[in-house]
Amino acid sequence: MDSEVGVAEAQSLECLPLGECGLLLRWPQEPAPRLSRRIRALGEALDRKPPPGFVEWVPGLRSFAVYFDPTRFSRAAWVETLTSFWENLPENPDLPVRFFEVPVRYGGDDGPDLAEVADRARLDPEHCIALHAGIVYEVLLVGFAPGFPYLAGLPEALAVPRRTTPRLRVAAGSVAIANRLCGIYPRESPGGWSLVGRTDWICFDPGRSPPACFAIGDQVRFHPEKGSR
Repeated sequence: MDSEVGVAEAQSLECLPLGECGLLLRWPQEPAPRLSRRIRALGEALDRKPPPGFVEWVPGLRSFAVYFDPTRFSRAAWVETLTSFWENLPENPDLPVRFFEVPVRYGGDDGPDLAEVADRARLDPEHCIALHAGIVYEVLLVGFAPGFPYLAGLPEALAVPRRTTPRLRVAAGSVAIANRLCGIYPRESPGGWSLVGRTDWICFDPGRSPPACFAIGDQVRFHPEKGSR
């Protein structure tokens, strides 16, 4: 590893090089709301007080990438700066949080995997719908596809693994689950999560500012539409 790249052991924060113009911060713990909120707060702190040569930051579920002009600020200086920013963040950052209630048509053609999820959970589909819609989820990350929210809070009973064979086409608006996460496909794309429903909610609109509907820390609750089963 580059000798300029170090590890902030007290914070379990690992700093890895990304070519000549970037760094990747990585944490060993599992994705969680508090970690995601602090990652967002780190990026916003850089936006407010950008070091020389700062280009952009990109969050991950348990990582953070930063890109910079190495002719203006050395990698060693970036390691020191990012470590300092991170250590001085509050444990629970005060971020603006929005609440969204998203209508969903569960089961049938809109949620073709609901019956399979119910079988795995040894529950009837109606009980699965009630469980899925009875939780307030928190956005951990927006990524994979523009506007796709990774939502934490899925009940353990519904925590099915990713599908062995991904679908080549998942309809836009599909509400999907995998492991302990839930998501909404913003547009038609391949996907390997189990589909339990579908919504007409617009997660991403390039003509909107910002184009992504959700941000890290936002809260989401699903509302079953009449006729869901």
